[in-house]
Amino acid sequence: MRDANNVCHIAIPCKDIEETKHFYNKLLACKICREYDDRVTIDFFGDQLVCHLDPTKVLTAPEMYPRHFGITFKDRKSFDDVRNMAIQREIAFFKKEFVRFKGAAEEHLTFFLMDPSNNLIEFKYYYDPRFMY
Repeated sequence: MRDANNVCHIAIPCKDIEETKHFYNKLLACKICREYDDRVTIDFFGDQLVCHLDPTKVLTAPEMYPRHFGITFKDRKSFDDVRNMAIQREIAFFKKEFVRFKGAAEEHLTFFLMDPSNNLIEFKYYYDPRFMY
């Protein structure tokens, strides 16, 4: 079980370090923690996201499933705040907000953004917090 002292580590490819830093730091308001010539480490909503420079691994035609990562919010306000920030900062949505599993116990709101290297980022909010995991 995760405890508050641990973080999840996610590693993804990127095609350009500077545009990656701009997207995550300036548009999504994530903190840049470390940077090197071949990678950048980002505090992605409390977890460690490492973007490795490797343009050969960047997808040209990304699809939502199975390759994406993201965050599930415990409270609706945080979900709405990020969605509104994305709209305000004119971040392109890969998939605008929609309801998934409508009418089921695990019904939730979700939307997808796409970073400059075509990595898909999902943001979720479950009406019933028991379904976060």
